[in-house]
Amino acid sequence: NTYISSYVKNHEVVTGADKQLFRFFAIDEKYKVKAKFEMASDSKWFNMETSGTIKKIFRVYGVLHFTINDTAVSLNIYQSQSLMNTSAYRDHLFLPFTDLTSGEATYAAGRYIDLNTTDIVNNAVIIDFNKAYNPYCAYVSGKYNCPIPPRENQMPVAILAGEKNFS
Repeated sequence: NTYISSYVKNHEVVTGADKQLFRFFAIDEKYKVKAKFEMASDSKWFNMETSGTIKKIFRVYGVLHFTINDTAVSLNIYQSQSLMNTSAYRDHLFLPFTDLTSGEATYAAGRYIDLNTTDIVNNAVIIDFNKAYNPYCAYVSGKYNCPIPPRENQMPVAILAGEKNFS
């Protein structure tokens, strides 16, 4: 499966036989949703909480509105101040979230999805929750400063897609 192989390549903190401990939900197209994008106006930079002592500076780039499992959801999508200074990541957008699987089937602190500004077309974007992945902190504690999804990005629905708890 191409999703799994790309996740395994991206998780360089997990090496050797431990890579067999990655677990994923079966890919399900119902977790690929079209969201309405609303650009944030005059968003201020803020320190996003992390799992460590170093805060990460982000701003709300916009809000994504969609319906999943018969539930209307709005999530903030963020832009990193430090990544904007790197040409390879200038257009990177960050979607951290928790859902009703967090702490049960998936990592308690939440999961992430990466998008780009170019993914937004006609004020809409496709969010593929099948690509949701765990932060490095799910594998090695105390070594990384992983952003913690803000309260605004706690979804009142179970997302049975993407990466599960590392076994």
